[in-house]
Amino acid sequence: MEINIVIAGRSYPLNVPDTEEIVLRKVGKQIEQMIKDFEKGYAIKDKQDALAMCALRLGVSAEMNAISLENNIKSSTQKLARINQLLNNLEK
Repeated sequence: MEINIVIAGRSYPLNVPDTEEIVLRKVGKQIEQMIKDFEKGYAIKDKQDALAMCALRLGVSAEMNAISLENNIKSSTQKLARINQLLNNLEK
């Protein structure tokens, strides 16, 4: 499926699977809103600066999500090991 996403006043035609269309449109709108927020909050006039700030914010967000996921996996693994230990003790 071909869709058209507008970011920072530029149109980007993309060929994407149908399953990704909704997500891409949503992310495109989020980026547009971030650009507007940066332009208002920091008096940014150059779209390139706003895009750089969006990239930075999205990168930090992705890294924080990865750290959170890693911590959740570690915690879950520890809990499962403890449950397994308790179950093994019950069998004895």
